[in-house]
Amino acid sequence: MSAAQPSPSPVIPPSSVAITLQIVSIVFYTFVAFLCIGLPIAVVPGYVHDQLGFSPVIAGVTVGAQYLATLLSRPLAGRVADSIGTKRAIIYGLSGIVISGFMTLTATLLESVPDLALTILIVARVFLGIAQGLIGVGTISWCIGQVGSEHTAKAISWNGIASYGAIAIGAPVGVLMVDGLGFISLGVALSIISLSALLLIRNKPSVPVVRGERMPFWSVFGRVAPFGLSLTLASIGYGTLTTFVTLFYLSRGWKGAAYCLTVFGVCFILSRLIFINAIKRFGGFNAAIACMAVETVGLVMLWISPSTEFALIGAGLTGFGLSLVYPALGVEAIKQVPNSSRGAGLSAYAVFFDLALAIAGPIMGTIALGLGYASIFLCAAALSVAGLTLTICLSRRPRY
Repeated sequence: MSAAQPSPSPVIPPSSVAITLQIVSIVFYTFVAFLCIGLPIAVVPGYVHDQLGFSPVIAGVTVGAQYLATLLSRPLAGRVADSIGTKRAIIYGLSGIVISGFMTLTATLLESVPDLALTILIVARVFLGIAQGLIGVGTISWCIGQVGSEHTAKAISWNGIASYGAIAIGAPVGVLMVDGLGFISLGVALSIISLSALLLIRNKPSVPVVRGERMPFWSVFGRVAPFGLSLTLASIGYGTLTTFVTLFYLSRGWKGAAYCLTVFGVCFILSRLIFINAIKRFGGFNAAIACMAVETVGLVMLWISPSTEFALIGAGLTGFGLSLVYPALGVEAIKQVPNSSRGAGLSAYAVFFDLALAIAGPIMGTIALGLGYASIFLCAAALSVAGLTLTICLSRRPRY
């Protein structure tokens, strides 16, 4: 009679802390990328206008070149992540930041020839924008491949925390650097930071490329479009607040608009940290609906605010509500595409957030000219309600 075989040990799933640590170790590269984006964000317009001598319009074009490049490179970013690998997408992105840093440095050395310096600086911004798209998609897709699709919301949430936190740190540091060391320090900093990240990622094991049929980007785009449209409608409130809150305060004769942005940012990050598991527990649709409702209340409070204290509460509620909309709808959007086209799905979905930021300025600026700055928050609230309604309709669709 043969000896009894020992029963296999049960497989213990990784703890929540272990999963979070895995995610954080990957979205670290998002932090690096957005730190490099944040460093020049507050000083490039002034440099183009004051040092190179170009108009505010050209300064705006220089800044906007990065965001346009990110928007247009989304299909490429998804294709690279799906077909070549997520780690490779991040490496390409970091390499783009290295190039951007060297070109920024070159532009500074050639500022005695303003037209040439401006051209090189704009190309540097384009490389930075492409890098943003590659790293943003690469890190989220890598996280999902590493910890499983059931943790998609957590991956997207931590990626957002890394990006917003990096910009919050990078923007003031960039101002201090330029004040103390000159604009030339930015190119040096971007190059050193991104080269250091390339050295760190070299030996980090990646996840294998998911095999399977690759859906064309526009087919993926069509599948996630309803969820992306809802995201756009909700996110216009973010673009409205960040773009016009200073002018809104001035129109009321108030001071301290920066505190409004600070409260928004703090509540945004706190909400993601505190309620990071709410999407998994209650579902993407339910979380998005609740968050859009809170955001709408915040925007209405900004519209009717009689004092700065009231406006601060409104900004806080707006940030608190908006924080989980992107990951909550993202969970539902990514379910619409196969794992082999996950990168394309993430890229297509991100386009709608880019779109919200791109159209918020001109649309709300036009409304402000005719109806005043307070009215733009009412319009943003109405768009949030439209997004909320669309999300409810999507949640009631039959699922197959």
